[in-house]
Amino acid sequence: MTGCAEYETEERDFLADVELESIREDEDDDSFFGLLQQFQIESECNSSESLPLYNGTWCSRNVLRKQRHWEKIVAAKKSKRKQEKERRKAKHLEGTEQQHSKRVLKAIRTEQLLEAKHAGPRLCIDLSVSDRMTKKEISRLAAQIGRLYGANKKAAKPFWLYLTSLPADSPIHEECVRMNDGFSNYLMDTTQESYFDLFPLETIVYLTPDSVHALEDIDPQKVYILGGLVDESIQKKLTFQKACEHGLQTARLPIQEYMVKNSNVKNFHSEILAINQVFDVLATYYKTGSWPEALKAGVPAGKGFVLPGQHSAT
Repeated sequence: MTGCAEYETEERDFLADVELESIREDEDDDSFFGLLQQFQIESECNSSESLPLYNGTWCSRNVLRKQRHWEKIVAAKKSKRKQEKERRKAKHLEGTEQQHSKRVLKAIRTEQLLEAKHAGPRLCIDLSVSDRMTKKEISRLAAQIGRLYGANKKAAKPFWLYLTSLPADSPIHEECVRMNDGFSNYLMDTTQESYFDLFPLETIVYLTPDSVHALEDIDPQKVYILGGLVDESIQKKLTFQKACEHGLQTARLPIQEYMVKNSNVKNFHSEILAINQVFDVLATYYKTGSWPEALKAGVPAGKGFVLPGQHSAT
C-alpha cells in the first residue's frame, strides 16, 4: 500500500509540474506578445489615419489587420502548448501503465506457480547422478535448469518444480548460482534430499526414453521425475535401471507414436532430449492437450524426428 501511495503522489506531482510549466510558458508568451502588440498598435495609431475604434482608440485598418494577425499567432502558440502538454501527460501515463502491467503480470505468475505447488502438476529434476558428469557437462546442465525455470515461469499452466539431491556445497549448486541470476530466489523447492524421501512411490513417474510405456496424459496428482543428465553423459539405461530398482512407474514421451523418422545424411535419430526440451513438450501438452503440437514444440529437428507429412531431406 505504501508503494502505491508513493506512486500516486509522484504521478500527481508530475502532472502538477507539467501544468505549472505550461501556465508559466503561456503567461510569458502572452506577456511578450501583449507588449509587442501594444507597442505596435500605439505607434501606428499615433501615425495613421484614425478610422475604426479599437480598445477605445481610433486606429487604421492596417493596425486592425496586424492585431488579428497577432491574435492568430498567440492562439496558435497556446494551442501548440496545450497539445504538447497533453502529449507529455499521455506519454507519462503510458509509461506508468506499462509499469503497472509488469507488476500485475508478475503477481499473476507468482499466484499461478504457488497454485501449482498445492494442486500440481509437479516436476522433479533428480540431480543424484551429477557427480558422474564433467565440469563442462555440469555447466550445460545448470544452463538447462535456468531455461527450464524461465519457460515454466512464463507458462500459462506452470508446474511446481523440485531440484532434489542438491547439496548447497555441490558443484552443480555452485554452477546453478553462477550461471543463473537470482537462482536462490527461484520459486521452486531445492533440497539435498532424494525424491524417494519426499514423495510416495505410487505417485512417482520416472520419465526416461528407455521405458516401454508411452506417456498418455499428465496427471496433476503425479510427480514426474527427470534425470539430471546432459547429452554427453549418455550412459545406457542409467535412469531406467535406477527407476526399476525401486519399482517405480516409468514412461517416455510418445515420440514413436506421433512422429516418424526423417531421412537425413547422417541417418541420426535420437529420442534423448535435454531437460528443458522435455519440459517444453510437457508444458505444451498440459496447455493444449495435443501431443503432436507438444512434440513439435519441444523436439528439435536435429533429433531426426518429424510429424507425419513434414519429411525433408537434410
